[in-house]
Amino acid sequence: MRAPQRSNRAYRNVARVIRPLLLAITRREWRGVENLPATGGYIAAANHMTNFDPLTFAHFLYDNGVAPKILAKSSLFTIPVVGRILAATGQIPVHRNTVQAGQSLDAAVAALAEGECVAVFPEGTLTGDPDLWPMVGKTGIARLALTTRAPVIPIAQWGPQDVLGRYSKVFRPIPPKRVTVVAGPPVVLDDLYDLPLDTATLREATGRVMAAITALLEEIRDEKAPAETFDPRRARQEGGA
Repeated sequence: MRAPQRSNRAYRNVARVIRPLLLAITRREWRGVENLPATGGYIAAANHMTNFDPLTFAHFLYDNGVAPKILAKSSLFTIPVVGRILAATGQIPVHRNTVQAGQSLDAAVAALAEGECVAVFPEGTLTGDPDLWPMVGKTGIARLALTTRAPVIPIAQWGPQDVLGRYSKVFRPIPPKRVTVVAGPPVVLDDLYDLPLDTATLREATGRVMAAITALLEEIRDEKAPAETFDPRRARQEGGA
């Protein structure tokens, strides 16, 4: 297949190695491709269940002509080989809870202004929901979306957890696993653009993004998500009570 127009040489070289592996160990169902903007920068926001699903997320986008800039935790950039690959392909490090935290937003804003797709896991980490439903998201996605007014495309994926379970180190490539990835229409946020970026506005925008991702996942799984979304902060408080 033809490499995405915005992919650099390093990106293409990595794809030549990883894509054949993914093609061999997964049986893919890509849907909602028509919702990916053909021009201009946008944010792709997906659920996060396992350390394997960044690859399936990127595979879906790459196969549909997009070379995403993924927001990845900064510690990954310190791992030999992995860090060099992430840097060479233009991925964006997220410096959590440090004085450098704002740099991640600045880099993402710049990428969107240049017409790139910035890929984000709004939950910030693997979901803590026992049945792998999306949990309460962090407000970084809202701040990025409302600051740039870039479209936010919700994306749900299901199946990567069968290749590598949450927190598992057991890789199960055989037999090939079915992986379904679905993109939905842009999340409606324009009514929030001119409001102050306070806690209420950021939580409202984040909630809409997570609700859109969850609705797509309900379609894939053909079941309803829990009425109450898993909140890791509440779980920590109750666990320490």
